[in-house]
Amino acid sequence: MSCFVPILQNSRELENGIVVGGRMVSMTPTRADAWQLLAEHVASESLRKHCQCVEAAMRAMAKVYGGDEEAWGIIGLLHDFDYERYPDIHEHAVKGAEILRERGYPEEIIHAVLSHNEATGVPRESMMEKSLAAVDELSGFVLACAYVRPTRFEGMTAQSVEKNLRKRGFAEKVNRGEIDRGIAALGADRTAHIELVIGALRGI
Repeated sequence: MSCFVPILQNSRELENGIVVGGRMVSMTPTRADAWQLLAEHVASESLRKHCQCVEAAMRAMAKVYGGDEEAWGIIGLLHDFDYERYPDIHEHAVKGAEILRERGYPEEIIHAVLSHNEATGVPRESMMEKSLAAVDELSGFVLACAYVRPTRFEGMTAQSVEKNLRKRGFAEKVNRGEIDRGIAALGADRTAHIELVIGALRGI
């Protein structure tokens, strides 16, 4: 059973879903719903790939922390869906939340999307939200590490990722501070956490 509990206003319930603003959406968003929304707003192949990587990492995290794998995966897939149109740090996620509300998405998803951008000031309260923060920037960095390796993910270790993290010129757009804060807030073993993300990305 999904852990989503929709909080909907100005909507009309139907047998298989709801109508919000003239558009029918599922009571419980599916992965197909999330992918359609992502495809509508993201043309960049690299950003789509990043969202898929975070989705995979979140599914792996759900298995470790007893979360709903589908729910966590959807949040990973959608966390940056508004970034291409709203890259400004003060608009990113805020605009996305507005779109999600218009589409009738549950507040659980909306809060998680808002919380992943530190600039929104929305606190990370659940393990799901803390997990998203702990895998978002790290997933991007691990993917960058794979691109410069002849064997890609094969043979990649947490130690090799840590070595690259110490290189200032490598994947310099990745926020190292967010990686550190995310893992610390999660309370996970750093090496084990990095290995988990490597494994999740290797799997896709």
